[in-house]
Amino acid sequence: MSQNTLLHPRADLELPGRLAGSLTATRGAVMSTEDFPGWLDRHRQAHSFRVDRIPFGELDRWSFHPDTGNLLHDSGRFFTVEGLHVTTEAGPHREWYQPIIKQAEVGILGILVKEIGGVLHCLMQAKMEPGNPNLLQLSPTVQATRSNYTRVHEGAAVRYLEYFLQPGRGKVLADVLQSEHGAWFHRKSNRNMIVEVEDDIAPHGDFCWLTLGQIGELLHLDNVVNMDARTVLACAPIGAVDPDRARDPFVAALARSRNAGALHPDVELLSWFTAERARQSVRAERVPMAGLPSWVRGTHSIDRPDSRFFRVVAVSVQAGSREVSRWTQPLIEPLGLGITAFLTRRIDGVLHVLMRARAEAGFQDAVELGPTVQCVPGNHDDLPPEDRPAFLDLVLSADPSTVRFEAVHSEEGGRFLNAVSRYMVLEPDEDEVPLDPPPGFFWVTVGQLTSLVCHSNYVNVQARSLLACLNGMLAGTR
Repeated sequence: MSQNTLLHPRADLELPGRLAGSLTATRGAVMSTEDFPGWLDRHRQAHSFRVDRIPFGELDRWSFHPDTGNLLHDSGRFFTVEGLHVTTEAGPHREWYQPIIKQAEVGILGILVKEIGGVLHCLMQAKMEPGNPNLLQLSPTVQATRSNYTRVHEGAAVRYLEYFLQPGRGKVLADVLQSEHGAWFHRKSNRNMIVEVEDDIAPHGDFCWLTLGQIGELLHLDNVVNMDARTVLACAPIGAVDPDRARDPFVAALARSRNAGALHPDVELLSWFTAERARQSVRAERVPMAGLPSWVRGTHSIDRPDSRFFRVVAVSVQAGSREVSRWTQPLIEPLGLGITAFLTRRIDGVLHVLMRARAEAGFQDAVELGPTVQCVPGNHDDLPPEDRPAFLDLVLSADPSTVRFEAVHSEEGGRFLNAVSRYMVLEPDEDEVPLDPPPGFFWVTVGQLTSLVCHSNYVNVQARSLLACLNGMLAGTR
């Protein structure tokens, strides 16, 4: 056997185009987008879903450790709620304490895709999560922690899991460890996967086949596509979409942004980001939750006295469609509607996004690329203008004519209660977003972002959600 027969192409050159074809296809071969809301409503009505707040004393198999005060499960699995002591060298708050979720195990977020009628379709799931404001949302094919899929809960098996755990069951199109919310998770990551199958799969009743274009249209609706689906979709190596087919000049600039040149070459972007990681100092030390300064544990919640940022609560859950139909658990409940926004600018006809090198206490590498603005505005009401998040007031006062995308999306519903943000893409006047931005900010193209999400710990989960929304804006481009 000659040596050449052992070699393979380093990349599937046809895949980006096939994914782009699915993105521009808004007519599914299995279900129409118009029929999807009714399908989701029928699933919501077919099962019994209920979430009730309960006192900590009514948690089943969860308890506060007598010495540390940490909140943990008696199996030693799932996750713990612990304390964190954070110190930084920048910003208006240089030191603080907070509760944080420690979940050491790596979960799987996976989407199966299959070519149907010549177009790639995604197998998506109607999945209930106790923290989602409307409970049932569109989720990946598989969305499971290791404790879930190893059945520590003694519940039913996770459907279609074998395609993501057994090599050879399908063709891997994307597979990368990605971080989760660094403000509420301590060094949490999930395996984001897209796997193509040729098997004839008859979807279980809670699953449906949709094109990327159909999902892109659904991303314009409030609280329909969940966070886990958005982060996986962002990892898809989608190819170029013909800008000449776009009816809207902004969308045409967005299409060019996938494969055109950039204001800054990739090596310059990486050098800037590496320098930001070296410059920004964040020290986060896990500490016992007992006696955590500035936090008070009551019968039903753990709060800050000023009622800001978030609280820890307990809930009882009934979910007829889940692997386990009843359980109790703690959740983190953010206080206030968040704002997550990309400011954009067309540079020589190519759309660029203003990214921020964002430090969060729970990140593995301290700093990741985040949206231009990512915060709950009410948490900063008492700060002087110079200490408020940069560009926040510009976003809050934006002229509606500059808003290119806006939808309310929820965050991870398995650990956070009613965590919702307004996801926005804006194109303000050029004099409001200079080519030479403030320190910590950098202009990048969508193509550069797509390259970075192929690697771990570069782009945070909120920015990945916005990247999925940007891709969704290309849905149906003719």
